[in-house]
Amino acid sequence: MRKKRGAVNRKKSTYDGIEFQSKLELYCYKKLKEAGIEFQYEENTYEIFPAFKHHGKYGKKAARGFSIKENRPIRAVTYTPDFVSDQHKFIIETKGYVPSQHSFPLRFKMFLQFCKQNNMGDYSIYIPSNQKQVDQVVQDIVNNSQ
Repeated sequence: MRKKRGAVNRKKSTYDGIEFQSKLELYCYKKLKEAGIEFQYEENTYEIFPAFKHHGKYGKKAARGFSIKENRPIRAVTYTPDFVSDQHKFIIETKGYVPSQHSFPLRFKMFLQFCKQNNMGDYSIYIPSNQKQVDQVVQDIVNNSQ
């Protein structure tokens, strides 16, 4: 029997009136708060590739077979990191398991290019994938703040 493929199963949690997408996000939130670090949770959305209008035809898989589009607008590609602090100059994206067909690796590379082009090179960018790594990230932020 084959395993069903699809979205990554995450356990959502609510804490401080905020719905977190995973237990790792919640863990990171609590650790940042315990350390007294100022941050925002999922408040900053960056447009990493602008919207445009495709002139001409293109065909793609649709809900019911195949769809041919013509002269259609294409949505912008955006990225919303989990935690951002302009005061402490960091961005944290908590990621547990990322399946190979997931769009995150490409989107994240585009975000790194966005940071370079928008003079955000002074931001530290972290992608912890477990609690031990979150602890290391928080300690690094505390050390850099002193």
